[in-house]
Amino acid sequence: MSFLSEYRLTGLTVGIFTFLIIGLFHPLVIKAEYWFGTRSWWMFLVLGIAAAALSVCVEGLVLSILFGVVAFSSFWSILEVFQQRERVRKGWFPENPRRKS
Repeated sequence: MSFLSEYRLTGLTVGIFTFLIIGLFHPLVIKAEYWFGTRSWWMFLVLGIAAAALSVCVEGLVLSILFGVVAFSSFWSILEVFQQRERVRKGWFPENPRRKS
């Protein structure tokens, strides 16, 4: 971490990882809705609470920030799961034919 501070790369590092985390949650929401439907919202809630707790417990600033980003990306994904259901209904995404609603 001293390398990041010494070369003033902390902001860029956090920015890159934030971008990657948010980019990871987009397909996670799509797959969660496809396989589990809107019942998957609670998984994002549990992940968000766990990441928020880790954000408070971790000592390193960068890790704390990244756990916070994961936490709030998880909380936002709860809303996105329900919006994904609407996108599936509109035909924008495929529906899982084997899943019972």
